[in-house]
Amino acid sequence: MVREARVLFDGLQDKDVICWNVMIDGYVQFGSPNEGLSLFKQMLRAKVKPNEATMVAVLSACAQIGALESGRWLHWYAENHGIDINVRVATSFIDMYCKCGSLEEARLVFERITHKDVVAWNSMIVGYAMHGLSDVALQLFDEMCRLGYKPTDITLIGVLNACGHSGLVREGREIFSSMARTYGIEPKVEHYGCMVNLLGRAGYLEEAYDLVKNMEVEQDAVLWGALLGACKIHGNVALGEEIAGLMMRQNLENSGTYVLLSNLYAKANNWEGVAKVRTMMRDGGVEKEHGCSSIEVNNRVHEFVAGDSWHPRSNDIHMMLEKMNVWVKAQGHTPRTDTVLHDLGEEEKEKSLGVHSEKLAMAFGLISTEPGATIRIVKNLRVCSDCHDVMKLVSKITRRAIVMRDRNRFHHFNNGSCSCGDYW
Repeated sequence: MVREARVLFDGLQDKDVICWNVMIDGYVQFGSPNEGLSLFKQMLRAKVKPNEATMVAVLSACAQIGALESGRWLHWYAENHGIDINVRVATSFIDMYCKCGSLEEARLVFERITHKDVVAWNSMIVGYAMHGLSDVALQLFDEMCRLGYKPTDITLIGVLNACGHSGLVREGREIFSSMARTYGIEPKVEHYGCMVNLLGRAGYLEEAYDLVKNMEVEQDAVLWGALLGACKIHGNVALGEEIAGLMMRQNLENSGTYVLLSNLYAKANNWEGVAKVRTMMRDGGVEKEHGCSSIEVNNRVHEFVAGDSWHPRSNDIHMMLEKMNVWVKAQGHTPRTDTVLHDLGEEEKEKSLGVHSEKLAMAFGLISTEPGATIRIVKNLRVCSDCHDVMKLVSKITRRAIVMRDRNRFHHFNNGSCSCGDYW
């Protein structure tokens, strides 16, 4: 009831720091990080001094939207205005830097913590995992255990995710099977989800399916969704249909279930199946989650959706898109029209691909930042394979680093290659 809380907040004559903190945190916790940041700026204008709790809430907002410049300013502010950067605040800085794409700055904060707790270790391990630096995450996990810290549920989720992002099947199996024996932690649904993702992406679909069917804790929609996503990656229509049907019978389906099943059919050129799923979505009132990409420039976050023409610099953005198209085609790029999940002609498919939200954000970054500056993009969904290919080429042509956070992980594009090694 954030709106009702704001009405009460606005009616208060003398707001102390606690009132501001509660309202800011309310926005951040319930999916409105931009409103939280805006209220923090009002707090500063009202001459109310932030404290450690303020920092934790506002850093979480920066982490959610990938606002690195704002996060860096908060770091400067804390160091220059007497705010105690204790282990809790420092861990929030680590989380923010990791989620905004700067592992180097996260590690600097981590190393400066005199008395680290397990939460600080977890944040750094999870950070390396989401960036695909699995070897570093596992090394840090080993160091943590060697120093006598006891891993928690979150630690092992981070480690298993690290294995999943790099296809380290043997290591993941060993860690998962030894959780109870070595660390005294019984696997929860989240740990099973990590294993399903690891096995499924690596092509061990039957093993992943058996793991889910025989698990000792109750399955959830996320778990089945991970397995359905793996079926889409490997084109296993029969198993995908079986899993989607099971989810629907158990009322575990959501919009993502229908989208994955539709994508699975489209990949197999089964347009009749696609039409059937879309009819089910329409009849059931199911709304597909729309793709949205954001980029921070000069401390302001700009958001784009596919085909967007509402931005004040829309004409310049679309001119840059045309340039990018010429650049990548000169490098031999062929648009991946097979990823367009509509029964359209090739020309229409190319046009559809050309205005994806991440391409719009990248074009805006190219025209709005200094030559050579790193471009940082956040997308709410998984990056499409065509956009992934184009970003690799643009990083090479422009000699710029491009850092992108999608729903699953980070991609660091540099000189024509990606940190994920095309495994994502």
